[in-house]
Amino acid sequence: MKKIPFVRVMNKFKKLVYGSRRRVPMLIAVYPGIHLTGHTIKQVVCDAEIQTKVIIALQKRLQTPIVQTGMDLSVEAEAFGAPVELPDYEVPTVTSPIIFSVADAQKLTVPRPGAGRTIVYLRTAELLRKSLPDAVVLGGCVGPFTLASRLVGLSEACMMAMTEPDTVNIVLEKCTEFLKSYVSAFRSVGADGVIMAEPAAGLLSPDMMEQFSIKWINRVANFVDSDDDFGIILHNCGAKPIHIETKSKATVSAFHFGSTMDIHAALDALPSSKPVCGNLDPSAIFVQGKPEEVFAKTTLLLKETQKYPNFVPSSGCDIPPQRLPRKPRCIYRSGKSL
Repeated sequence: MKKIPFVRVMNKFKKLVYGSRRRVPMLIAVYPGIHLTGHTIKQVVCDAEIQTKVIIALQKRLQTPIVQTGMDLSVEAEAFGAPVELPDYEVPTVTSPIIFSVADAQKLTVPRPGAGRTIVYLRTAELLRKSLPDAVVLGGCVGPFTLASRLVGLSEACMMAMTEPDTVNIVLEKCTEFLKSYVSAFRSVGADGVIMAEPAAGLLSPDMMEQFSIKWINRVANFVDSDDDFGIILHNCGAKPIHIETKSKATVSAFHFGSTMDIHAALDALPSSKPVCGNLDPSAIFVQGKPEEVFAKTTLLLKETQKYPNFVPSSGCDIPPQRLPRKPRCIYRSGKSL
């Protein structure tokens, strides 16, 4: 049985992690569910009822106690006015930035939660709460720097953080204002938390990550009282061991890392009172690997992390939408076997 650390407050996600006698795996996966329902990705990201059907179909196949809305790194930027491409069978992408100067940053209008397609994700979380009352329901959003990089351009945002920090901070201020209200809206519709994806921050140095990412994430987390009855799980698939100390300053409920992270180093450095999730490669393992390889690699990871009560085996990022008939179930089978 796991040795449970003292945790001052527990949201529903933490109660599941620390209250289970076995490891509770978590897959970041929604789009593979289209093969169970016959829908397109475009339908999933534009229609809350369809997205809910896809998520529930996948949940029934996997028998997972955790469900989350689709990971869509374009929806918040689209609400700000950024142009987005919506292919039938690929995840949406921002096609071009909309901020090219400090004047553009100053004129940027902050949208309300529910603007554009953000209503799809809020409504999906609400429907999941009603349909799966016992499940941990997680919404999704991008982090402040990732949102800013969609509005400014990724390479431009990284460069401007060094050459025009005041301009970046204007954009971050507005992104954070929106995220505070958007994350709060997920809480209002019944979600137990959100997975906040901040991959763009993985391109920054530790000091710059603290200044242009963690500082702003904490404003969102503190605003919604993350770690009480609602939790923010901070996801960064690009974070590396050099970022661990900086990440530890985030006042979020849990951490989620990609395959570039040394998960043992992260578990050693981060407090045992916060779940640390990761970091099985979503493509190399879940798409390219055979079912027996998924089971073997998951089992090995679980054995290597047995001493950490806060470890949650998970895909290191969103699993691509290829057909996955049996592979995802292997992570749950290995979790139950230990």
